[in-house]
Amino acid sequence: MNHARAFALLLVFSLVSPLHLSAAETIWLDQLDLSTVRQGTGAPQVNRSARGTPLRIAGQSFARGVGTHSNSNYRLLLAGGCERFLATIGLDDCAEGPGAVVFSLLADGKKIYDSGPLKNGDAPRTIDVDLRGVQLLLLSVLHGPGARTAFNHGDWAEARFIVTGAKPVPFVAPPHGPAEILTPKPGPEPHLNGPRVYGARPGHPFLFRIPTQGARPIEFSAEGLPPSLHLDAAAGIISGTTPDRGDYTVTLHAGNGHGRDSRILKIVAGDTLALTPSMGWNDWYAHTDRVTDAMMRAAADLMISSGLADVGYDYVNIDDCWSNAPTHRDPQRVGPARDAAGNILPNRRFPDMKALTDYIHARGLKAGIYSSPGELTCAKFASSWGHEAQDAAQFAAWGFDFLKYDWCSYRLKVGSPPSLDEMQRPYRLMGPLLRQQNRDILFNLCQYGIGDVWKWGADVDGHSWRTGGDLGYELDRLFSVALKNASLRDYQKPGSWNDPDYLQIGFMGPNKPGEKGKPFALNPTEQYAFMSLWSLMAAPLFYSGDLTALDEFTLNVLCNREVIAIDQDPLGECARVVKVDEECFLMVKLLEDGSHAVGLCNGSEIPQRLAARWTELGFAGAQLVRDVWRQKDLGPFATEFAAEVPRHGVVLIRVQAQK
Repeated sequence: MNHARAFALLLVFSLVSPLHLSAAETIWLDQLDLSTVRQGTGAPQVNRSARGTPLRIAGQSFARGVGTHSNSNYRLLLAGGCERFLATIGLDDCAEGPGAVVFSLLADGKKIYDSGPLKNGDAPRTIDVDLRGVQLLLLSVLHGPGARTAFNHGDWAEARFIVTGAKPVPFVAPPHGPAEILTPKPGPEPHLNGPRVYGARPGHPFLFRIPTQGARPIEFSAEGLPPSLHLDAAAGIISGTTPDRGDYTVTLHAGNGHGRDSRILKIVAGDTLALTPSMGWNDWYAHTDRVTDAMMRAAADLMISSGLADVGYDYVNIDDCWSNAPTHRDPQRVGPARDAAGNILPNRRFPDMKALTDYIHARGLKAGIYSSPGELTCAKFASSWGHEAQDAAQFAAWGFDFLKYDWCSYRLKVGSPPSLDEMQRPYRLMGPLLRQQNRDILFNLCQYGIGDVWKWGADVDGHSWRTGGDLGYELDRLFSVALKNASLRDYQKPGSWNDPDYLQIGFMGPNKPGEKGKPFALNPTEQYAFMSLWSLMAAPLFYSGDLTALDEFTLNVLCNREVIAIDQDPLGECARVVKVDEECFLMVKLLEDGSHAVGLCNGSEIPQRLAARWTELGFAGAQLVRDVWRQKDLGPFATEFAAEVPRHGVVLIRVQAQK
């Protein structure tokens, strides 16, 4: 154990009762305070399954235990007082579906037990784990491979600790520090940001707002711009028609009274869109089923005024609840799904979709929309079942540039579990239909990673695909999500992106009418980690917080141009992982200029001192290191760079060989 870890544990354990028992005592898991358990849905159940039924695994009943739903995590301080942990584990019979869970135990950051996948009907498994000397224990029930998460009800049956010293108590994270703003404020001089390469299809409408920080007004100019494109010199918006197939090197210039900046943009007119991960805003966690036309117009304005657009966020995307619903508490959202000609109808909160996209486009931004291949969306609004070609044409006619296509009620149309063909069918249908339209429409496959979508998403004309379930409000899973996404790094490339879900930092909107929004459940360190991990993975960067509640700290996390440049690097590489232990790892990402972005990642509950050793990472000689968040050169380091990484933190550096 390193000194930092030992010191942190000493501080934490000083709060634990010093009582030492003279004889072994049994402490049952169901007797402990379970309020700190984090799980995928609902709350842990004492002596009952996650659905409230008696505990039962493969027909065998159990009188006591704890029923959970994956992903479930429970951290306990043992302070060296426990001898053993015993339990009978398995998937509860209440699942009644294709569930699969994995039980694991981590002791002081090292895995000491892994059940492997346990499925419906698998015999209950008995475990007896030695805990002597263990200070901090993590009990986890995680999603198993290929499972439908709705059925992942894992039981810790007859679970108990044999205790000879301090009794186990729930681990409560120490208070986080102040929301320190690390990113220097941009100066008044122009600074050109955004992607260095941009794909578009010949003959289609072209729209590109040049992301630029600096005091306005800024005068823009461009050398090498194809004749079919026009630059608005005051607004910095390039529009027109994408030229004939080929690569066009354009030199962009921006100037004001404080200075000038120039940058190369390569326009690739061809078949491939999304040559860098898409960036933008999605309304779901801000507005849910309250979203309106006025909110989307306000969002476009806020993207400009907040500075988000100046660093590359350019999609303004409507999520669910824009179409009509059969029933809803808001009568303005109730109505027929389609008109007499079969065209899908927006609800009365969206009176003119074409006018809405025109408003967004006039600001140089792009507009996104949402649907489902089932008869209803997740929120029970009309969607595209049986009208796919008509809807694709309608979305294009309205002027949308992005479609999120959510699996949702389509599951009711297929077998359980669905075959691979059934998983692919709706996307194989909609993808080519979008490609046939006379505009560039990015296609996001929102189907939660089922059927190994990363293996075939690009084949159905997808540009990005979710690699797992919704993050929802389970934001303690950031590090495990990053590890999963990084394990799929070979399946992504420019034009084809693994999508681990939205950025949820800052403030969410209210859950119900009349309520106020509140901060997402992340401390400042975790918010920096969120943005660092997503950029190292080359993930799409879609913010889904409340744009009306943006504060200086949130903007500093979202708008660091050097962090975003790592995400938008033209190589499109997802970082590779170098494991330190079960909860700590390095992420190493090769960049186009030959440098590397490196993240020192601490997913554990205590501070850790982590080191990036050049020889272990394949780097030769001394390296120049730059602190990306502080945008500060740290100097040359001969053999390694080491740093104290806080709990749930990432130290993000850029490393280049010293010449």
